[in-house]
Amino acid sequence: MKIYLDGQLVSKEDAKISVFDHGFLYGDGVFEGIRVYNRRIFRLEAHVMRLYRSAKAIWLTPPHSQEEMAQIIRDTVRANELENGYIRAIISRGPGDLGLDPRKCPHPTVLVIADAIKLYPTEVYEHGMECITVATRRNRPDALSPAIKSLNYLNNILAKIECIRAGVPECVMLNDAGLVAECSGDNLFILHTDYRGRQELRTPPITAGNLEGITRDAVLQIAEEMGIRCAEVDVALFDVYSADEAFLTGTAAEVVPLTMLDSRKIGNGEPGEITKKLITRYRELTQNEGEPVF
Repeated sequence: MKIYLDGQLVSKEDAKISVFDHGFLYGDGVFEGIRVYNRRIFRLEAHVMRLYRSAKAIWLTPPHSQEEMAQIIRDTVRANELENGYIRAIISRGPGDLGLDPRKCPHPTVLVIADAIKLYPTEVYEHGMECITVATRRNRPDALSPAIKSLNYLNNILAKIECIRAGVPECVMLNDAGLVAECSGDNLFILHTDYRGRQELRTPPITAGNLEGITRDAVLQIAEEMGIRCAEVDVALFDVYSADEAFLTGTAAEVVPLTMLDSRKIGNGEPGEITKKLITRYRELTQNEGEPVF
C-alpha cells in the first residue's frame, strides 16, 4: 500500500507523523471519506470542496489548491491500483508545540489513504438494520458546527460505544432540543405519509446538528428525479417510529434500510419499496458517475 504524506508516496510502514502534530494531540484538522467505484472517484469535486470549507472554518490554510488536492487523491488511487474502495483525505494543523496556539504549527500535514472498505454485511442491506436512540447528544451547532468534518470525532465515538454495548451497529443521535440530528456516522431519512395519503421523504435540516452529507445530497437528487417529494424538516423520534420507511446514508455505508428503532418496527419491519428503489438507483449512479482514474 502506498500512502501520500506531505509530497511523497510512502509505504504504510513509513507513513509517520510527528507526535507533536496537533491533529494527533488535539484532533485539530479536517478530513473527507471518498469512494472509488468501477475505477472512478465518486463526486471528488464535492468532497474536496467540503474539505476546504471545513479547513477554512477552523482557520487552516492547506498547502495545496483544491485542484492540486484533487490530483493528489487521483495519484494516490492510481498508485494503489484501487478499482473499488475508500479514500481518506486528511489535512491536520501539523506539528507544533504542546500549547493550543495554531500559529505554532506553520506547516499543515496532508495525508491520503486509499484502501478497501466494507462497513456492513450484505444481509443488512437485504433485511435492514436495528438501531437504538443513544443518550449521547449531538454537539450543539453553535458550539461546534456539524458542517465542519473535523478530526475530533469523540462525540460520535461515545455514541458508537453505546451501540456496541447495546449490540447494534448504529444509533440515532438527538440534538439539544430532543430532535433527531443524525446517526453516529450517517444521515437519516424517513418516508412519511400524511393523513391525506401524500408521501414525502424527510431528512433533518443541517441546522438540526448533522453533517451536510454528500451521499445525503445524492439521494435527495435521485428521489427528486424519481418524482418523490422531499423536505428538509425537523424530525422527532415519534416521526421515525411512525414512519412508513427509514434508511441511513453515508459515504462508507451508502444507503442502508433502518427497520427497527428502540424495539419498534419501522413500517412492517422490512426494507420498504422506496428504500429498495433508492438503493438500486444509488448503486447505478455510483457505477456510472465519477472521475475516471486509470
